[in-house]
Amino acid sequence: MGVALIVLTVVSAGTGQLSIPAAEVLGSFARGWNGFVSSVGAGWMSLPSGAAMTHVNGEATLWLVRLPRLLMAVLVGASLATAGAVMQGVFRNPLAEPGVIGISSGAAVGASAVIVFGLSFAGPLTLPLFAFLGGLAATIVVYTSARADGRTEVVTLVLTGIAVNAIGGAAIALFTYLGSTQEREQIVFWQLGSLNGTRWQDVTIVAPLVAVGVVVCLLLSADLDLLALGERQAEHLGVRVERLRVVAIVVIALLTGAAVAFCGIIGFVGLVVPHLMRMLLGPGHRLLLPASALGGAVLLVAADLVARTVVPNSELPIGMITALIGGPFFFWLLRRTRRRSGGWG
Repeated sequence: MGVALIVLTVVSAGTGQLSIPAAEVLGSFARGWNGFVSSVGAGWMSLPSGAAMTHVNGEATLWLVRLPRLLMAVLVGASLATAGAVMQGVFRNPLAEPGVIGISSGAAVGASAVIVFGLSFAGPLTLPLFAFLGGLAATIVVYTSARADGRTEVVTLVLTGIAVNAIGGAAIALFTYLGSTQEREQIVFWQLGSLNGTRWQDVTIVAPLVAVGVVVCLLLSADLDLLALGERQAEHLGVRVERLRVVAIVVIALLTGAAVAFCGIIGFVGLVVPHLMRMLLGPGHRLLLPASALGGAVLLVAADLVARTVVPNSELPIGMITALIGGPFFFWLLRRTRRRSGGWG
């Protein structure tokens, strides 16, 4: 998965209205790396400079437009896929996913509120903060509603997600009505999902949030494996189940809020990727979580490449691409889960 991500990143960096050969992309990356290691006094780590750019605007296009966007795709894909894998482990339910059960909508409501009311008390962190709080509120509602007799009910989880998405959609519609023309365009951006216009400043805000969230999830992997045996068995083996759930809920909200804050609602990544990784690698979270992070990054970089190139001189919303992939997958998964459970009754 790591090799696939590197190859796909190089291909995507060179693909667009201004085509840049892969050799020139690698050469530019090498020169950037050499400049970094020289600045920190580690010149012995320098790489061969490689091919030079033939187009006068090649360096600017690569470093100011495409690379921030690609890094954001990696971060958002990894965060959504990791959040989905942890959510499925905590709820012990294969249908749990930030977009399906309304957490992405809750985060988008928080972001929309910042846009319409012009909040800026925390500087550039205001929008990610409110996205996190909105996602956290939605997570708490889903968790408390879907729990019954010590277990999470599948039907209640899906129905609660429908309700939360409906309420979130109504709130976003209200903010759209109240906002100015420019604010309405920004809110529509959240609903469609897009990586267009990503800047280095956005990447520097999202990267540490995603890094912290993914690391905490990896630390929870052993407890999630024990929780799969059942709550009572996990308690007997030393897992503090309620504390695990609280920490997991906060981390899921953090990862989802960070992903939604600058890119809008991008659904189904947290549903599709963990299931594919589980089919390939098994249910153990020590391997499943890092594989899901890499798989989510690969999926979103590929979806962004399709969104940028499938229609000449235009760009499709990336949320639409992931929905076209994830919608049929969710339908198949719902029927599969129903057959295994012998019906919902």
